[in-house]
Amino acid sequence: MTDPTFLRNQPALTTSSGRSWLIVGALFAVIAAGVLFALAGAPPAGVGLGGGIAVIALYAAMVVIRLAVPARRRRLRLGLLAGALLAMAAIGLVCVLVIATTAASELAG
Repeated sequence: MTDPTFLRNQPALTTSSGRSWLIVGALFAVIAAGVLFALAGAPPAGVGLGGGIAVIALYAAMVVIRLAVPARRRRLRLGLLAGALLAMAAIGLVCVLVIATTAASELAG
């Protein structure tokens, strides 16, 4: 009695090689790192640059995960790839919010 609608039974988790995660991750990394590097000169110092470096490091980790985790452990590999992509999004969002909040407080007072 297997239910094909269970999350763990989805084709993306059981047959995917991880290539699509790397493609989406690359697009996201380019956009997020580009924005963060463009904000590198904004206060507080180092947030934009550090965030951009962290996003690139997480994408590099995605590539290592794709190459290092065996194909027979697909769910683990895809879970790690998804976690790295979510971490890239979280870091990008937090860094931009910190920079925007700092800029808003400087304008207000």
